[in-house]
Amino acid sequence: MTNAHGAGENGKRSGGGKALMNWGPAILFGVILPFVTYGMLTDHGVSQVKALLLITLWPAVETLLHLAIRRRVDEFGMMMLALMLLGALSAVAYNSTELMFIKESAITGLLGLAFLGSLAMRRPAMFYLGRKFGTDGTPEGVARWNGLWEYPGFRRMQYLMTSVWGAGFLLEAAIRVALTYVLPTKAMVLVNNLFPLVVVAALVGWTTVMGKRGRARSAAAQAARAAEGTAEAAPVAQSMA
Repeated sequence: MTNAHGAGENGKRSGGGKALMNWGPAILFGVILPFVTYGMLTDHGVSQVKALLLITLWPAVETLLHLAIRRRVDEFGMMMLALMLLGALSAVAYNSTELMFIKESAITGLLGLAFLGSLAMRRPAMFYLGRKFGTDGTPEGVARWNGLWEYPGFRRMQYLMTSVWGAGFLLEAAIRVALTYVLPTKAMVLVNNLFPLVVVAALVGWTTVMGKRGRARSAAAQAARAAEGTAEAAPVAQSMA
């Protein structure tokens, strides 16, 4: 009893530590540092447009640190970095904060379209996103995740989740465009960086529930097959006896 309880507590701590490792850097570099940096820059006379442009460097720092520490290319992170750099280059031509926020929302919308477009590729986008957050990043963990692709149920789930995530990103982009014309610039800086994480957290929660249901269905199917095999073997055993 004590050992089981201890194992459960260790599992919870391990799961909490893993979640912190995955989400901690995203919150730090995607929400806290951009919001604090924007306030510091504008307080020292930097224009709002320039400040908004400069704080986009923080997510790039996170992606490059991941590459330096893990020594492995993160496909999803590199895609996000490419989209961010594209947005930063296009922002040079903008001279209003509203257009810059709309630009970032448009990039999120493009990401949603990219997710939906990946449904026509060999493996959809959620396969790579799941590999990023569903493994520990070690070669063994990545190999285990890659091996799951041979199961039809796993493949169907990846396509379903990619569809839902793509639609979610498109909806998020539309909401942020609407909020751009309602909220003041500093408040929009916080919303613009926090709201995507809230949406992603909701999508992750839905994905986790769907994953648990899928594993439960798989376990039930395996148990049913085992029971059928036992039932078929019983008459044979009786005839041999």
